Amino acid sequence: MANESRIKQITELLLSEPNDVFLNYALGMEYIVDSHNYFLAETQFKKVVALDENYIAVYYQLGKLFEAQAKNTEALNFYKTGLEKARQQKNNKAINEFGEAIFMLED
Repeated sequence: MANESRIKQITELLLSEPNDVFLNYALGMEYIVDSHNYFLAETQFKKVVALDENYIAVYYQLGKLFEAQAKNTEALNFYKTGLEKARQQKNNKAINEFGEAIFMLED
């Protein structure tokens, strides 16, 4: 019930700020947590990529989303794209997280 309230709050905020990257990302996260609604989460996360292709957290979440659906090829593609973006940004923590996700999925 609390998540439904958060989804409603974020949706209302997006009415006035439809291109807010964080709000779109947060809505995608709520769709996963609330109802495991992968379709709506994927839609929100892909909107985040369209708004800011360098928002690396979204690539990790897309990878996890596809991994949860046993769509490993798609998951690996997002993890590898995220790894590339993390390297470009010199984000060592993200590099390690993407590297581990790729290793675990390919193992």
